[in-house]
Amino acid sequence: MGKAGVIGLGQIGAGVAICLARSNQLAAVYDIRPDASDTLDGVPAVLSSPAAVAGEADVIVIAVVDAKQTISVLSGPNGVLARARPGMTVVLVATVSIEDLNAIRRLTEQAGVELVDCGVTGGPKSREHGLVCLVGGSDQAIDRVRPVLDGFAKHVAHMGGPGSGMAAKIARNVIVFGGLRAGYEASILCRNAGVDIRQLNEVIEASSESVGGPLMLAIRDDPSSSKSEAAVREYTRSLMVKDLDAAIDLAHSYGISLPLIELTRRTDLAVVGLEAVLGEKA
Repeated sequence: MGKAGVIGLGQIGAGVAICLARSNQLAAVYDIRPDASDTLDGVPAVLSSPAAVAGEADVIVIAVVDAKQTISVLSGPNGVLARARPGMTVVLVATVSIEDLNAIRRLTEQAGVELVDCGVTGGPKSREHGLVCLVGGSDQAIDRVRPVLDGFAKHVAHMGGPGSGMAAKIARNVIVFGGLRAGYEASILCRNAGVDIRQLNEVIEASSESVGGPLMLAIRDDPSSSKSEAAVREYTRSLMVKDLDAAIDLAHSYGISLPLIELTRRTDLAVVGLEAVLGEKA
């Protein structure tokens, strides 16, 4: 596999470029700031255009902010696709909607260039080879770019075909930001009840391994095909209902509401995956 170019030297792109320079895989970089690479160890000077980067590299990692910027660096006489050629692959690490991703993919396909969608997490650790990549694309495309991905990421997960990497990143963000809402509602209860929120955070961290994560039920067997699995989920549901009712009652005693918790309580069967099994009894 040929060397890589990086377009966009923000937090993620800078980290990617530094890691690829460290692994001797970086050919060129571009950013709208001509001095963007001046303080990045081992990273060469910024070239004059995205097309110039494409002329030096076979794998183009695009680490800009959004879909509009992605289309801008791909298109036109100074864009990446102006230097399209067989074997070139674009790796998109910007988080965009699936609709925008499809529009971007149409551009690359028209130019005969394959697109790998690559959701990333771990931005603050990007310079220390700390990114995790959620990639979508054909097996062949992933195999071609795998050395580059391994050059800047500590873990690469092939989520499925084209679009699946971006969909997985979007789904992960649902958990991240939904979790923030849950934390916000918990903090409201804490303030009203006089609970030390920092102590609660320590308890949560100390017990996280034994409690399980937000996908702990989603990755289990189908309860409709296993009585024992259905029993586990019903037991979990009974605990959840009891504890959520207690949270809602406590909130009401303070004259406050917890919309996320109230929604979870109303949709308890769906949350534990028993809607199809027990829905008729609800």
